Amino acid sequence: MCGRYTRHHDTAAVTARFGVQHTLFDEAPRFNIAPTQPVAVVVTDHRDRARVLDAFRWGPVPSWAKDISIGSRMINARSESVSEKPAFKRLLAHRRCVLPADGFYEWDKAGGTHQPYLFRRTDGDLIGFAGLWDDWLSPDGSSLLTCTILTTAANDTVGAIHDRMPVILPRGSRGEDLWLDPSMTRLDALLPLLLPYPDAAMERIAVSRRVNAPTNDDAGLLEASVSAPSP
Repeated sequence: MCGRYTRHHDTAAVTARFGVQHTLFDEAPRFNIAPTQPVAVVVTDHRDRARVLDAFRWGPVPSWAKDISIGSRMINARSESVSEKPAFKRLLAHRRCVLPADGFYEWDKAGGTHQPYLFRRTDGDLIGFAGLWDDWLSPDGSSLLTCTILTTAANDTVGAIHDRMPVILPRGSRGEDLWLDPSMTRLDALLPLLLPYPDAAMERIAVSRRVNAPTNDDAGLLEASVSAPSP
């Protein structure tokens, strides 16, 4: 799954990495991003095909929902069934986004320690989670943009801790570009992108247990935990 992640590259780095042309959300680096918070997303404007960096609430709220609380239970969508679920099939065809990140956290709960690990690219490059977005009209008439992160089976690096991981899209025309192309609506072309990320390109590091509290959000969270057990 993906329940917490970090995006500590600044906005300039994010816009350069993902080819963003319009920036509507300029946020300081984040080290402990949690569900229901506003998160940076990259979407493509259907009108001019420009890529836009915006802020959506993490946790989709279906159009039929009476309030936003349901979103906290839908922060992830399983890639294996996303094309079959009524709540997500339409979004997969027409409302896709990429969530820029530096890595994601999972917890080793052996012995009750709840030791967090950060999973990231070995070269430190930004990654892009495959996401879906939607908008919800509240009872007062205001619109709320929301998103979810797709998950898949874990690769070996992540699998030592958890059996699921977020879908990390490949760069280029066979990955992020295809996912962000609004003219692509064929599910048979999109579903093959939803695979575990190559194991050799990822690493895990033990980080501060302060990550366990989502209210902690600072660079010190990435400091290695010297007492972490070996997974």
